[in-house]
Amino acid sequence: MTTRPWQPSASIDALHKRAKVLRTIRDFFTERGALEVETPLLSQATVTDPHIHSMQVQPSSYYLQTSPEYAMKRLLAAGSGPIFQITKAFRQDEVGRLHNPEFTLLEWYRPGYDHHALMDEMDALLQLILHCTTADRISYQAIFQHYLQLNPHTAALEELQQCASQQGIVVKANITQRDTWLQILLSHAIEPQLGQKQPLFLYDFPASQAALAKIRAGNPALASRFEVYYKGMELANGFHELQNAVEQRHRFAKDLAIRQQLQLAQPHCDENFLAALAQGLPDCAGVALGIDRLLMIATSAITLAETMSFDFTRA
Repeated sequence: MTTRPWQPSASIDALHKRAKVLRTIRDFFTERGALEVETPLLSQATVTDPHIHSMQVQPSSYYLQTSPEYAMKRLLAAGSGPIFQITKAFRQDEVGRLHNPEFTLLEWYRPGYDHHALMDEMDALLQLILHCTTADRISYQAIFQHYLQLNPHTAALEELQQCASQQGIVVKANITQRDTWLQILLSHAIEPQLGQKQPLFLYDFPASQAALAKIRAGNPALASRFEVYYKGMELANGFHELQNAVEQRHRFAKDLAIRQQLQLAQPHCDENFLAALAQGLPDCAGVALGIDRLLMIATSAITLAETMSFDFTRA
């Protein structure tokens, strides 16, 4: 049956399933003692990550949030205890089978947890929602060695470029950053094969990809971070959260320097978030899970649009 532009992109049956999953998620966290919170969709500041493009509300200087992370950490610093949120998030220029500029995130934080303890809780949630078996776990280094026979922590830039070429990956841009090549190899050569039978947790990322995670000293130093994959899709990204405001400001400055090289917008650092870190963020772990992608798996959908009332093309 052909649908018309006024009609929803998801079937009514899919919307019933969506509502059931959202109720199950709320019950899961309420029973585990987490407080449901709401934080603003509009913010005076936004992320500095060069790979995330924020939407600015014109003519004001406010941004639509790409994640509720900074605001939720401000609540943690104020003594909220364990919290969770189901919210809309927005990212510019992200349209496709697995992307929509407006999407739904589940984000939660657990004081007293590290990223391994949070993986345990994520595993329990996925089993509840998706009726799957317990997840596999493998390190970032091991996954690269398994699929591409290279060590991502020591491979030279030229080795990564050569590996991409051998995998049939064509990149026309002049990319000189190792982490960008690693991400290209992960997303194009490895990710489609991950979690085909059960979810997979990928952990211990390179320290250079720490984002907002703690870094563990060692040779090599490692980011206390994980990602979750199922059916070849990335579902979630979690951290043992960085608590040091000085280090976080340094990472923001590094991001902005990269953005300047790439001729991208230069957003202001979130000073409220940095002030909350300086006041004292409790030792905690947090994770953001894409609800729409989760529902793709739960409903056997082919596209993200099939999980939401109206996708971007029908909004």
